Amino acid sequence: MHFDLADLRLFIHIGESPSLTQGARRAFLSPAAASARIKALESQFETRLLYRDSRGVELTPAGQRLLKHARLVMRQVEYLKSEFTNYGTDSAGHIRIFANTTAVTEFLPEVLAGFLAQRPGVTVDLQERLSRDIVRGVLDGSSDMGIIAGPVEAAGLQVMHFSTDRLVLAVPVGHDLASQSPVTLKQTLTFQHIGLHEGSTLLSFLRDHVERIGQHLSLRIQVSSFEAICRMVEAGVGIGIIPESAAVRHSRTMNLVTVQLDEPWAIRERSILVRELDALPGTVRALIATLMPDAEPPSATAADA
Repeated sequence: MHFDLADLRLFIHIGESPSLTQGARRAFLSPAAASARIKALESQFETRLLYRDSRGVELTPAGQRLLKHARLVMRQVEYLKSEFTNYGTDSAGHIRIFANTTAVTEFLPEVLAGFLAQRPGVTVDLQERLSRDIVRGVLDGSSDMGIIAGPVEAAGLQVMHFSTDRLVLAVPVGHDLASQSPVTLKQTLTFQHIGLHEGSTLLSFLRDHVERIGQHLSLRIQVSSFEAICRMVEAGVGIGIIPESAAVRHSRTMNLVTVQLDEPWAIRERSILVRELDALPGTVRALIATLMPDAEPPSATAADA
């Protein structure tokens, strides 16, 4: 087979776009030229890679497999470039991170601020994703690293535990549950909750557990941050389940009561996921070391899932 990196890059653009035209535009090609290149790829692989119709394009099963491998190849090319930029130091490069809600909104901004301030040549793409999408993204090469909370099934990945948090219930002063610590999830469902926005990992996590006990989560309002949840709780709008780290921080400036949850899943182990730690660029390894300052060098602590 004879195909170049430009063909793989084009295929990734088309696979991540709703149409061949948009994918071609991202690759700075005309639709006709892009179509010819894709047909050449299909000819070399002797299989159809795309379904084409008036609504756009859809990957065939073979196309899905090629997209996975193409991402890995292009990611490895980026690693190679990074490794030979400034002789593999951690002073330049690009890092893509898939992380859960708590990581994106609570502790990563502060960590990344200090990390990037010391490395002007480093850029970061931080995306909030659901747990299953974080695992899938690291596996297929869409992300350099993932940050996840709670139990994780990640065969083929290296999992490094780096901190522990727990989920707690935030209620206003004088609330019926304020003096009943600890409480079960079922007890909280009698009251209206303040929740995060649709698509947040924490909201999806809570809904799953509510469904498992055959109950319904009544959301009075959905907001975009833990700070907003705490402000709504303080005002008496409802109650909210949030990480204890966020509850402690916001209770310093707000009048809240924190109630422990009597649930085994309330304790949340935070973990970093990577495909192969030793193969990562120095920039990514340096960020992992920043997140795990009290650990041994990351390559020595990584364990196969």
